Amino acid sequence: MSIPTDLKYTKDHEWVRIEGDTATFGVSDHAQEALGDIVFVELPDVGRSVDAGEAYGVVESVKAVSDVYAPVAGEVIEVNEALEGEPDLVNSDPYGAGWIVKVKVSDNNASAELMNPEEYTEFLDD
Repeated sequence: MSIPTDLKYTKDHEWVRIEGDTATFGVSDHAQEALGDIVFVELPDVGRSVDAGEAYGVVESVKAVSDVYAPVAGEVIEVNEALEGEPDLVNSDPYGAGWIVKVKVSDNNASAELMNPEEYTEFLDD
């Protein structure tokens, strides 16, 4: 299982990459493995504001339908439209081509409450 060292993680198995005031969200390798084959991703509308911890979309797999939650608050500025035709990108490249949304972060200190890769690894081991 892959856990990139340049990301932060939530207990709901989402990841976030923060670059300047832009945050990219996705689901972790652990989450995509647990879900199985992803068959549909419901994306939010661009311009929508999301609070940290708020459901912003849905990931549907052959096993389950799961909400995905915003790791940090912000305004959705871009969605990964490739997922509409190829939702399995979440399985094949969860930290790259399988990203879900990009938001303009509204609180620059919000990521302080997220887990670093070492903490996320310990969380998975518990």
